[in-house]
Amino acid sequence: MFSLGSWLPPLPGLAWGWALLDALLQGLVGACAVSVLCSLLKVYLYIQCLNTPERQAEKKAIAAQRPLLEPLHVLVLTGVLALVGSRVAALVVLEFSLRAISTVLSLGKGAHSSQLYLLCQYSLGCGVSCALSFLLEGAPHRSWNLALAAGLAALLALHARRLARHVCALYELHSRARYCGVCILLLASGHGIPRLLRNALGLTFAVADLAAVELINRDFLSAAEAVRFWTPLTICYGLLVVYMQEESRQSTGRGLVFRTVLVRMGGLFILLLTVGRWTDILHILVSLLGELWCLLRAGVLLESCWRQ
Repeated sequence: MFSLGSWLPPLPGLAWGWALLDALLQGLVGACAVSVLCSLLKVYLYIQCLNTPERQAEKKAIAAQRPLLEPLHVLVLTGVLALVGSRVAALVVLEFSLRAISTVLSLGKGAHSSQLYLLCQYSLGCGVSCALSFLLEGAPHRSWNLALAAGLAALLALHARRLARHVCALYELHSRARYCGVCILLLASGHGIPRLLRNALGLTFAVADLAAVELINRDFLSAAEAVRFWTPLTICYGLLVVYMQEESRQSTGRGLVFRTVLVRMGGLFILLLTVGRWTDILHILVSLLGELWCLLRAGVLLESCWRQ
């Protein structure tokens, strides 16, 4: 594998240092993808609340979110995604993909759920990290490629954040005056944001699922080892999906979301105790922190989705 460090003379610990840099850059790309998702959802939900007189309190709550916390959110999520190994990240991606398919089928053809987009934040970060790890494996100048991807992702996240701030501050005025091109565009086609997110997330998770399966399978020396791992994993995922579908029918709200996270991570924790490694157990605990961090940051948007 060639990287930025391959151009430098061999020094003790240099390879480990460049591997850490690559992990941080992958985590930064994943965190920026999550930031773009949340910014676009914030724009969509704010416009929906503005168009509904009964939801003015929600509109004020969305606009009152502190923008200075966003860099902290990206920084913490970057560290979490850098710490999580590719094996556990792949399991998180596959689990969410199965859950998302089940949810979309239960919603009916053509339906969408803004709540599902918010619940996929951490899984999206893991998916982007897995896809980059797989696509750039063995690539010449891997670190340069990741640095370029991180720069582009940060630029996109910055513009999405500025769009959200602009909408929360001036959309109500500009949409009436009709002299701001951005607000006029959102006024005409803002309802299409969920469709845009659905298509983008579908493509991202399709690539991430293929990468996740390949990253997991490369650790097995024989088909028998793969069967011993995938059989209990499939049973565990199936039971989790059935449980969460039943829970969603009986209750809604913040308590259900956090309870679901604990059940999902608890199921993976027990599974990896039997078929995983000790590092996987540590990565599951880090993933639990990442999931909780994303949900706490998006609390106001989740409340708006439940009332929608």
